[in-house]
Amino acid sequence: MPSKERRLPPLSPTEEEFVRELGRVMMALPRVVDTDMTRDAGIALSEYTTLMHLSEAPCRHLRMSELAAACNLSLSGMTRVVNRLEKQGLIQRAKCDEDGRGWNAVLTDSGLERLERAWPTHLVSVRRHILDHLGGHDLAHLTSALRRIATASGPPCDPGA
Repeated sequence: MPSKERRLPPLSPTEEEFVRELGRVMMALPRVVDTDMTRDAGIALSEYTTLMHLSEAPCRHLRMSELAAACNLSLSGMTRVVNRLEKQGLIQRAKCDEDGRGWNAVLTDSGLERLERAWPTHLVSVRRHILDHLGGHDLAHLTSALRRIATASGPPCDPGA
């Protein structure tokens, strides 16, 4: 027996505009920050984000799967980023002590230095493309709303969450 079709109310004009603009931001923002990072610091945003998460991890290492989740990348995508960083001496791979099956990505001293050199470029880009447009808004409230959306959309990206 077929279920009765439920009629959903359409989005209001304000909701529709918000959803469309959010989609534009989600597509454009990573590109413009990546462009700034590549041009001004010589490092891709995905590489910077990888180094950042490792720098914040205990003992500066994370299991590859945890690092991929933190960076919102597939495991194969994360492997490609780690391969590039490993060739530059910014990351090393080490077998996981816990089970010996998985691999950890480990931030080297050179990787930490590279992250620190790129940080000012990231800061300028994030301020220019995001924070400068949010003056007068309650950032704690916006952060909470974004966290609820992210949590409802899937597993947390932050392994510590």
